[in-house]
Amino acid sequence: MLRPLTSALRLLRPWKPLQTRGCASDEAARGREIQVRALEGPDQGITEILMNRPRARNALGNVFVSELLEALAQLREDRQVRVLLFRSAVKGVFCAGADLKEREQMSEAEVEVFVQRLRGMMTEIAAFPAPTIAALDGFALGGGLELALACDLRVAASTAVMGLIETTRGLLPGAGGTQRLPRCLGVALAKELIFTGRRLSGTQAQVLGLVNHAVAQNEEGNAAYHRARALAQEILPQAPIAVRLSKVAIDRGMEVDIASGMAIEGICYAQNIPTQDRLEGMAAFREKRPPKFVGK
Repeated sequence: MLRPLTSALRLLRPWKPLQTRGCASDEAARGREIQVRALEGPDQGITEILMNRPRARNALGNVFVSELLEALAQLREDRQVRVLLFRSAVKGVFCAGADLKEREQMSEAEVEVFVQRLRGMMTEIAAFPAPTIAALDGFALGGGLELALACDLRVAASTAVMGLIETTRGLLPGAGGTQRLPRCLGVALAKELIFTGRRLSGTQAQVLGLVNHAVAQNEEGNAAYHRARALAQEILPQAPIAVRLSKVAIDRGMEVDIASGMAIEGICYAQNIPTQDRLEGMAAFREKRPPKFVGK
C-alpha cells in the first residue's frame, strides 16, 4: 500500500529550472492557449498558468490540453515554484468545459482517447508537488470545474458560476468530477449536484465548502485572482519542503484508512527531519526572529 508513495516523495532530488520562465512576455508565447508566468519581487515563488483561449471561452480542446500537459511537465521539475496559480486571461470565464464543437468531429474511439488524456491532465494537476490554487473569476462549468477541483485550493468571485452540468448535455463527468466532488462535499451533496446539473454562484459554493473563499467581483473582473494571489503570498514564507510533504500526507492519507494514513504521515515526517529548513525553523524560534527557509 505504501509503495506508491515513492514517486510522490521525490522532493529532494536535484532540479533544473525552466528555460522559459516569464514566457508570457515573448511574442510567440502570447499566441499560445496556455501561458506560464513566473512572478518576481515579493511574489517570487508564485507561478501562474494563464489560460488564454478567448474564442472558445477556454474550452478544453486538443491544443489546450497538450500545452497544459507540457507546462505541467516542465514546472513540476522546477523547485523555484512554491505555489502554482491557475487563472484565466478571458474576462468572465475560468473554463467553459469540454470543447463540444471539436468533440463533434471525433469518432467514438477518438473521444475515448481524448477523455483519457483529459483525465490524465487532471491527475497531473492534482499530483503537482507544490500547492495549486484556482482563481474562478467567471464561468467554471463541466470540465472547467473539474480542473478547479483538481487544484488544492479554490477562490471564486461571488458572481462566478460553476457546476458539473454534464447530465444536462447527455453526459456524465468524465475527468474526475464523480470522484473529486464527493471527496470535497460528501457523497449525498455531490450526487444531488451531479444528478441535477445545478449551477452555483461563488457565494453558494463557499457556503457548501466547494471553494475556500468567495469575494465580491471588481470592475476589472479579477477579484478572485487577487484574493488567490494573496492566499499564495501567505504560503510563500512557509518551509517549502514541509508544505509539499504536508500535501502528500493529506492527499495520500485521504485515500486510505486512518491507521495507514498515520503511517503515511510518519514517512513524510521522516523525510522532513534531515532538512536544513527544519533546523532553521527551530533556530528562528529560539532566537525570536522570522525564519528564512530555502527549500533544502
